Amino acid sequence: MRIDLAIAAVAACASLYVSLGAPGLVTPARAQQGDAPLSAIDWLSDSVATPVALPVAPQPPAGDIATNALPEDVTVAPLGGPQPDAVGLKPAAVLGLPPGLWAGSTSTDIAQRLQALDGDMLPAQRDLVRDLLIAALDPPADSRAEATLFLARIDTLLELAMLDEADALLDRAGPASPEIFRRLFDVRLLLGSEDAACEMLVKHADLAPTVPARIFCLARSGDWDAAALTLETAKALDMLSPSDDALLAAFLHPELAEETPPPLPPDRPSPLIFRIYEAIGEPMPTQGLPMAFAHADLRENAGWKARAEAAERLARIGALPPERLRAIWTERLPAASGGLWDRIAAFQRFDRAMARGDAAAIAAALPPAWEAMVTAELEVPFAQLYGPALAGVDLEGAADQLAFRIGLLSDAYEALAAAAPAGDAPTNTETRFLAGLARGDVTGLAAPSDHAAAIAEGFAAEAPPARLRSLTDEGRLGEAILRAMNLVTNGARGDLDELADGFAFLRAAGLEETARRTALQMLILDRRG
Repeated sequence: MRIDLAIAAVAACASLYVSLGAPGLVTPARAQQGDAPLSAIDWLSDSVATPVALPVAPQPPAGDIATNALPEDVTVAPLGGPQPDAVGLKPAAVLGLPPGLWAGSTSTDIAQRLQALDGDMLPAQRDLVRDLLIAALDPPADSRAEATLFLARIDTLLELAMLDEADALLDRAGPASPEIFRRLFDVRLLLGSEDAACEMLVKHADLAPTVPARIFCLARSGDWDAAALTLETAKALDMLSPSDDALLAAFLHPELAEETPPPLPPDRPSPLIFRIYEAIGEPMPTQGLPMAFAHADLRENAGWKARAEAAERLARIGALPPERLRAIWTERLPAASGGLWDRIAAFQRFDRAMARGDAAAIAAALPPAWEAMVTAELEVPFAQLYGPALAGVDLEGAADQLAFRIGLLSDAYEALAAAAPAGDAPTNTETRFLAGLARGDVTGLAAPSDHAAAIAEGFAAEAPPARLRSLTDEGRLGEAILRAMNLVTNGARGDLDELADGFAFLRAAGLEETARRTALQMLILDRRG
């Protein structure tokens, strides 16, 4: 056995024992774990020890009389390193956003707005939220090393299961704090790149891994002896719960698992616990877990059915590119029928017809394929894949009208609406209204429904709504946009005044594309909560 690593593991456990507090003592870290989650995402792994807070010095009374000789509190941040709150993947201008979006806001207010976002958003709304989260924007004036805004952005991406974007942001920020590393560690566990996370843990001596994370990473690196010694030391110091002890023992000693079954998995496992159960041959189904866990089923070692199901679930919420959905769904022919297999079969028939360019086969395959997409709520990914190409197919009647509507759900919505030949111009009230929305002008067009009338009212507004004016007057444009998003979502459920105000604000804020795409999706998909 490598004595140096073994000694280091024992020393680390002893140090961790002191930092977390001996059994029976309630440290600030333990109190936080017992009373409230450490994060808005309650399934994050406790991969690194939460630093123990020092006692807070009493605040001096008002006035100029000094009560002690201690220096004033000073905010400390590393020099030369990235400022997490300012980290982004794309410049704001590229995304059509002003860089000072958060200028008048506080980090806490923005974080609360992000947490209050209604999860029942349309695809165009999710796209805007993603852009707000990945944009390189000027940080608010109160931005500090704690990176409150950055952590809120990452947590929102995790809630939306946008792990690739979260991973890229975390990688750019670097493991600047234990809270940032916890998220990086978990994202990489779910994406199947845990070795990179463990290597980072080894390189940063300032990060204090907890016992399960240390054991997992030692084992991943092949140092089973040091991992086993770490487990025995932790047991001797009473640092593990009985369930963690049994699980880690089964992880390190597979022969024991055959004699003693591992403990039942928790209802809300962390990514680390999820991966350990997988390693001992007891994989957990991702259905019922937070959507971010579905990314684990996309790995090549998963069966095709699991990968196809995960692709469907993630594409439905905009967390998987349409091209990847198509790649997974066309890997092989369905071996069964019913449910998912029927949807894949209909999708493949249409895909093959499109590849051949056979107009008759496309006309025959389009309705059942579209019905399958409606059932799975994959209409927008389908439209992104095929909408523009369908516009070039010589279709007639119902198939032609359906192809036109599908095209309006693609990124080419405006060009397709403008390029429709005069003889093919929409003939019914609803389709004419949809074409007007795609062009950004519904003036003089009859609204086919109450929701359409409210959207038209919002598009006709000449000023932002009064209910959001105070936020914009205070320079809190980003918060106003997030609030407008909720107005649209609430309005879709029946509050038509909120619906009109939400669209009026999106257009006044220069978010024309989001306004048009959201309106088209709301009416074509009939998503009303």
